[in-house]
Amino acid sequence: MFFVDTLEFEGLGNRSYLAGGAGVAVVVDPPRDIDQVIAAAARRGVRIAYVAETHLHNDYVTGGLELARVSGARYLVPAGASVAFARTPVADGDAVPVDEGLVLRAIATPGHTPHHTSYVLEQDGRGVAVFTGGSLLIGTVGRPDLVEPRLTEQLARAQHASARRLADELDDEVPVLPTHGFGSFCSSAQAGGATTTIGAEREHNDALTKDVDSFVAGLLAGLEDVPAYYAHMGPANAAGPAPVDLTPPRRADAAEIAARLAAGEWVVDLRNRVAFAKGHVAGSLNFEGAGQLATYLAWLIPWGKPVTLLADTGEQVADAQRELVRVGIDRPSAAATGDPYSWIREGERLSSFPRATFADLAAARTRGERMVVLDVRRNSERAGGFIEGSVHLPVHELRGRLGEVPPGVVWVHCAGGMRAAIAASLLDAAGRTVVAVDDGFDAADRAGLPLAQADSAH
Repeated sequence: MFFVDTLEFEGLGNRSYLAGGAGVAVVVDPPRDIDQVIAAAARRGVRIAYVAETHLHNDYVTGGLELARVSGARYLVPAGASVAFARTPVADGDAVPVDEGLVLRAIATPGHTPHHTSYVLEQDGRGVAVFTGGSLLIGTVGRPDLVEPRLTEQLARAQHASARRLADELDDEVPVLPTHGFGSFCSSAQAGGATTTIGAEREHNDALTKDVDSFVAGLLAGLEDVPAYYAHMGPANAAGPAPVDLTPPRRADAAEIAARLAAGEWVVDLRNRVAFAKGHVAGSLNFEGAGQLATYLAWLIPWGKPVTLLADTGEQVADAQRELVRVGIDRPSAAATGDPYSWIREGERLSSFPRATFADLAAARTRGERMVVLDVRRNSERAGGFIEGSVHLPVHELRGRLGEVPPGVVWVHCAGGMRAAIAASLLDAAGRTVVAVDDGFDAADRAGLPLAQADSAH
């Protein structure tokens, strides 16, 4: 018998896998914080014999090298990946025995990267699962534009061929187990469900239903902006990531928080957006710990800028540390928890700004209030409809384009509220008067706000 355990990382929208038999297992695409992988193996009572990477990841820092070192496992890395550390290079067709009757077989599936490799878990010679990394995803494929712009079309065509090779070689009932596609920006589109099979993908995945030219045209047309921090992930993974330190950061008092802000460092408030809007340290920025913290903080922060974390509890800080090491933000400079009034010096006041709904926005417009409506959604979201007269600056571009926001009270919105809260905190820290619209965008139409479409969306 065999097992496959899925380890989910919702903040980044990724998955890793622990798979094996009665006593031995392989880990596929492990996260950097390897303690939970080790704990999963302990619960199963198995020894980790292999750690397998499908590719050099562009969206997170791997824990593969450290997990192999700690566990004594062989570290399987695609032979075409250029790395600075010792590993077991894996080529197309290579197979390693995992446990009695269980074999892991490599299939070259270039497309997401030139060296991308999928792994088929075979029991007694028959495929029972395929770990597809950033190749064949649920209803889509991994994006082909993360390596080098000149290779994008070539890799898109390779994705089409790789998906078809998997479909040709595997039975319809074989589960497809990708790393990306659950919110990850490594996916060319968002996954359409939680699980899938080769047969289901054969019916619904564009890579398997469209000819190569139609597929490539659609794939390239739908690509979004690449998170800025991705530029640092590949080199970190190629060099060999260092072990992580998840011990609690040094405690910061109000004077230190003020000094770090004065020095231009980032003070990040992890509390929910309602609490932040009600009262926060002037100049601090709101990235909710329960949101896509790692993705958006790593995307927006100047790389290498020191970070101090503010939170309700030490547990929130610890959770944030775990999220951030996955994207190479290794150690907060300091942290503070508890009552936000303890984060400001005597005589100072907490800052605040109002929250609103789209109905509130419509009412304010009806009253003739002068305002700037700022839409911080992505280009693809705005193309589906936007408030007439609104200004569009995607949240990941806002920090560098604050000077383009027209004067006046800024009512900032996104699709649901989380990104609007980030944007509102950036504007507030820059001294702008802001109202955070904390509402689903579908409410804009119900509120009677005039909406426009498509061609003037940018």
